[in-house]
Amino acid sequence: MDLHLQGRTAVVCGASAGIGRGIAEALAEEGANVVLFARRPEPLEREAERLGGLAVAGDVTVPGDLERLVESAVDRFGGIDILVNNSGGPPRTAAIALDAENIEATVQLLLVSVVRLTSLCVPYLEKSGRGRIVNVASSSVREPIDNLALSNAVRPGVIGWAKTLARELGPLGITVNSIAPGRIDTERVREVYPDGVTDADLASIPLRRLGAPREIGDLVAFLSSDRGAYITGAVIPVDGGLTRSLL
Repeated sequence: MDLHLQGRTAVVCGASAGIGRGIAEALAEEGANVVLFARRPEPLEREAERLGGLAVAGDVTVPGDLERLVESAVDRFGGIDILVNNSGGPPRTAAIALDAENIEATVQLLLVSVVRLTSLCVPYLEKSGRGRIVNVASSSVREPIDNLALSNAVRPGVIGWAKTLARELGPLGITVNSIAPGRIDTERVREVYPDGVTDADLASIPLRRLGAPREIGDLVAFLSSDRGAYITGAVIPVDGGLTRSLL
């Protein structure tokens, strides 16, 4: 399927590995100019060279890095049409173990960074006439996950913000959607299964397998295209049927 993304410019955060890399791959294969953003310069440069994109190293929690990311994208490609907010998750912890310090750090990582970068990009997304914002969240926004109290507490705030933003930006032709991945085959998920994934581990997933990062990427590419232009304010699960919530 040709999604006609040729000439559009996409900023993809967390693009050096995992889900972010899968998203960057999908957008690049559809012809988009991809600006890859992540903390580790070496793998980031390698992926950018492989995909023919632009690498910008930085941290989503550093305001100056986000400003430099937007400036680099606009300087190289003249604008921004697609923004993919994606970052690593917070530390695993039980709810009883939370304290003010790790809550504040998680809010900076998952919520403040997304709001800040989106605000920087909105003028260019409006100018595009077909702006797209896609937030990569977690299945924890639909169903809390044991020992992921920080994610359970903060990620739903991103969804509340995104739902509100979708209503505000809709008249400007900008769509805002969020994806709720389940167990995707990334380094972070593999840490949970140091001895490998067993049939017992997969028993709670109806499709009986981990998802692939590219499966997230293909959905992002569709949402970024004209074919996804009437979808906004949505939270779309990509979890093999893992979560049981009705909505």
